[in-house]
Parts: sequence; C-alpha cells; structure tokens
Amino acid sequence: MTPRRAPWRPAGVLRRRAPGTAPGVAGPGIATAWRIPLLALSLAVTGYAGVRLLAEDPLGVTLWWVGAALLHDLVALPLYSALDRLTARVTRTRTPLGRRLWGTRGWVNHVRVPALLSGLLLLVWAPLIVGPATRYQEVTGLSAEVYGRRWLTVTLALFLCSGLWWAVRCALTARAGDEETDTPG
Repeated sequence: MTPRRAPWRPAGVLRRRAPGTAPGVAGPGIATAWRIPLLALSLAVTGYAGVRLLAEDPLGVTLWWVGAALLHDLVALPLYSALDRLTARVTRTRTPLGRRLWGTRGWVNHVRVPALLSGLLLLVWAPLIVGPATRYQEVTGLSAEVYGRRWLTVTLALFLCSGLWWAVRCALTARAGDEETDTPG
C-alpha cells in the first residue's frame, strides 16, 4: 500500500524532510549523530597516512599526487564523462513505434558500477598487469602473467554479477507489474 499524499502537494512529495537529513530519513537520527565523529576519524587517518607517506619521499609523493590529479582532470574525467553521455544518448534512442531501444535507463548503473570497480582495480594494479613485474615476482613468487588473467577474471565476475542482478530486478519488476494488472478495480 502506498502512502497517501496531501492533495495540495505535488505528486512526488510525500512529506517534508527535517533539516540536515537525507532523502527517505524522517528526522535527525543516527546518520546525523555519527557524521561529525566519523568525519573527524577519517580525517585523522588520512592525515596520519599523509604524514607517513611524506616522511619517506616528499618530492616523489607530491609529484605523484599532482600528476594523478592532472591526469584525472585533463584525461580521465573528460573520457568517462563522454562515455557516460554516449550511453545516456543511446538509452534515449527510440524505435519508430516510440518505445525505448534499450528499455529503461536502469541498466546503465549496472554497467557503470562494474566498469568503475574494474577501472579502479586496473589503476591500482597497472604496474603488475601491464608492465614488467620482476621486482614483485621475487617477493610474491608469482609470474607476471597471473595478474592480467586475474584482473580479467575479476572484471568478468563483476559484470556477470551485475548482469544477473539486473535480470533479477527486471523479472521482479515484471512480476510486480503483472500482479498490479491482475488485481480488480
């Protein structure tokens, strides 16, 4: 049963949110009570890690951070923003009958999330996946070919799990739609 809205409110608005709360949260609660201590803790851990990193090689770490920020802002961000816009444009394509070519837009996030996680894994493990891993081979005892295959396996597993999750969501949505049309009245 869906909650009733007041007749003077727009269709999407059920009730007002309390100030400082997230959508769907009725009032101040645990989300706001723990926000400041968790933020302070995360800043303390980040500061500790920064001090430890800068103590060993301050110039190298600084250059790495500046280079990573520039590479992200000038290359990666425009690239994945363009890919996202292209995906959005494809999902808006309609057939001559007026139906969407790819169904609803809900599947896009089922591609975004595994792609983001796979890209993050590639970014973190790129020296072992792409380049020569002789330095790490002595420590780990694994050959360089292992890392590329494992990254591909994890990427495949991420996309498969996401695709299965999307298929289950579609099946449940279709089932709920069938139940609504079957009810009298």
